[in-house]
Amino acid sequence: MNTRDAITVPFERDGQKFELIDTAGLRRKGKVFEAIEKFSVVKTLQAIESANVVLLLLDATQGVTEQDAHIAGFILDSGRAVVLAVNKWDAVDSYQRELVNRSIESRLPFLKFANLHTISAKKRQGLGPVWKSITQAHKSAMVKMTTPVLTRLLLESVQFQSPQRGGMFRPKLRYAHQGGMNPPVIVIHGNSLEHVTETYKRYLEGRFRKAFDLSGTPLRIEMKTSQNPFADKDAG
Repeated sequence: MNTRDAITVPFERDGQKFELIDTAGLRRKGKVFEAIEKFSVVKTLQAIESANVVLLLLDATQGVTEQDAHIAGFILDSGRAVVLAVNKWDAVDSYQRELVNRSIESRLPFLKFANLHTISAKKRQGLGPVWKSITQAHKSAMVKMTTPVLTRLLLESVQFQSPQRGGMFRPKLRYAHQGGMNPPVIVIHGNSLEHVTETYKRYLEGRFRKAFDLSGTPLRIEMKTSQNPFADKDAG
């Protein structure tokens, strides 16, 4: 068996069943490893797509590499729940730790929803909280949100801060329902929703996340504008 394959390990922890897909490390130096490297990347991307939660392991001695940032982007595009862990934390000084934290902030700002842990796999330090975050991320990814609760939250959010007018039109947000899970999708219906800004979508996302205690999962918000009501009257 090729050691660069993804290895699947089924196991149980605290009465919960897990299936761990362990992918080969992706950083190898030198031309000799280029073909193997590309093969490993494909295997890793396949593993991400088939996972419910991805544990993205960063190396404290290297910070966030370009490869890490690419993989993180793919995790987000795939809509996967994610937990970040920085390994070898015990092997670096306070200056290097600060550099690592800064590299996470600058290179992975789109994973702000993910819990971040510092660990030492060798010394088995800090692993307990990682498992808690994995369980929480899975729960968040599979959350069920009812239409009445989503709609109430939506209307309360609009009441607290209404969307900006876009030209002659002010977006009218009427109701919301769940459009999918893993990742959770919230579909908002109303009029002139094409004028809702990205800033306002982020505001709504924050309100929904807080209400459902979502951590570790991307949350997608889709806007569905109703047909022009006057056109309907003419047709009728």
